[in-house]
Amino acid sequence: MDREISVNIKNLSKTFHLLEDKKFTLKSLVASFFNQGKKHEFKALSNINLEIYKGEFFGIAGNNGSGKSTLLKLIAGIFEGDEGSQVEYAGRLVPFLELGVGFNPELTGKENIFLNGTILGMSIKFLKSKFNEIVEFAEIGPYINMPVKNYSSGMQIRLAFSIAIQSNADIYLLDEVFGVGDHEFQKKSLSKIIELKKSGKTAIIVSHSRSIFETYCDRMCVLENGATKYIGEPKSICTSYFG
Repeated sequence: MDREISVNIKNLSKTFHLLEDKKFTLKSLVASFFNQGKKHEFKALSNINLEIYKGEFFGIAGNNGSGKSTLLKLIAGIFEGDEGSQVEYAGRLVPFLELGVGFNPELTGKENIFLNGTILGMSIKFLKSKFNEIVEFAEIGPYINMPVKNYSSGMQIRLAFSIAIQSNADIYLLDEVFGVGDHEFQKKSLSKIIELKKSGKTAIIVSHSRSIFETYCDRMCVLENGATKYIGEPKSICTSYFG
């Protein structure tokens, strides 16, 4: 019996067109005068093909610059792929990418819970019912009426994670969320991720942690220079990749 595909990625490529602007010397400054607007291409991803099944936890590994975060942003629809690229998914998708970036720094933590939550598709009624749980989980009770610009980066990330984890999605994109906060908060976050797995949710996980892949992922791939180098069962892939 064929397994139901949750995320289907076909011929996915992404090329960035970067402006050249290297005015470090008099010579380069003069040269740049005659090359205004000159661009060069950077191929971040090249012909990625992946089928991720419903209820599967799929890991993505690779060195910095290999294309991991770009791939998640393409799946999330933040970036658009090159011509011929296809990304299809079944159900509701919630990305845990760059947690806290969407906060309004002038608003309080309380106000940002409702702002960020509604952006993620939650109703005001739902957020009111979950408000105390979000604040307690984020461990920011005494600061909830303080503007977010006065929060530490750790506090912002904890709050962002606590909001996003309330989303009732079918597919979760998790970019290094296992390193959120201090050790105790990481344990709490991990327990939430385990709950998602037990409830049959689909997750795509970017990490640098071998133990995360081997413990929680059903399959994984390794990206190298924007292309898929390995794909398969985590223990064997980790042995090849991590050594």
